[in-house]
Amino acid sequence: MAFEDVKAEIGVLLTRMQNEPEDAHELYLQLSEKLNELRAYGLPIPDDLESLHAALAQEFGAESNEAS
Repeated sequence: MAFEDVKAEIGVLLTRMQNEPEDAHELYLQLSEKLNELRAYGLPIPDDLESLHAALAQEFGAESNEAS
């Protein structure tokens, strides 16, 4: 998959996240998958997406810890 295709898919995910906050966890998982694809191809991860991913990971990690 080309870098531009992955970037476009991430853009769609971010738009969906803004429009459908009730599905944020699913979008977090999809964003994780796309970032892992970029890493697998050795492509750079934009800092803003890395920060967003880290913030979401912390948010969902905290939720799962509270549920335990």
